[in-house]
Amino acid sequence: MSAPLLADAAQRLEKAGVDSPRVDAELLLSHVLGVPRSRLFAVSSVHPLAVVALERLVARRARREPLQHIVGRAYFRHVTVPVGPGVFVPRPETELLVDAVLPHLPQDGTAVDLCSGSGALALALADEAPGARVVAVEWEREALAWLRRNTGAAVEVVEADVSDGPVLPELAGRVDVVVCNPPYVPLDSAVAPEVKHDPRAAVFAGPDGLALMPAVIDRAAELLRPGGVLALEHDDTHETAVPGLLRADGRWQDVTEHRDLADRPRYATARRG
Repeated sequence: MSAPLLADAAQRLEKAGVDSPRVDAELLLSHVLGVPRSRLFAVSSVHPLAVVALERLVARRARREPLQHIVGRAYFRHVTVPVGPGVFVPRPETELLVDAVLPHLPQDGTAVDLCSGSGALALALADEAPGARVVAVEWEREALAWLRRNTGAAVEVVEADVSDGPVLPELAGRVDVVVCNPPYVPLDSAVAPEVKHDPRAAVFAGPDGLALMPAVIDRAAELLRPGGVLALEHDDTHETAVPGLLRADGRWQDVTEHRDLADRPRYATARRG
């Protein structure tokens, strides 16, 4: 019985312009039934109350409310991150930053996640480098509340504004890796309806999207030890701008631009000189 339900839900979501209508329909039904998505094929019948619940969730998704807000969580690498209004929903492309820095993070090393938001990057690093010390830095009040709830004892949370001078002075010159997914979208950019549910301050960064980049680069340079590695996400219009800022700073070596799985410019890496 789940197959017709899924087909109808997917059709409605496709008409609403949702990018992945079938996947979203399956995830919504999985959420309603409390079973893994991989087990939906084994569901032979769906209670009428569950059908009603699915209808309501599909209607919300058709209005382009983020799927992650509806189910209350986002999946990021091997961790599940609670999310909702007031915090930026982590995107799959950001997972690439973890791959970029893991080889440079010793078992007993230190990682810092600047502009941490939900804590997705910090939690992924703590999960995949279990002996490392991971520190997450956030300033926005609502995001900070989510970060503290999400991380527990796995990550140290520090309330600080990266645009307002040095952070974590006790770690200056001692950090092995820094990751950052800052606000970077230019103000006049067209964005998907789902993005409008993210906090505006977590998305947009001035007319060119680069307003916070110099501060992030400064904080990373202050924190990293010589040879330490930065992975910095950016807008797909920043393919030359962000590497240019890193090179012009004078404290970085091996500045490299990287593309995401859709072949869009997505993040830069650099090694502290």
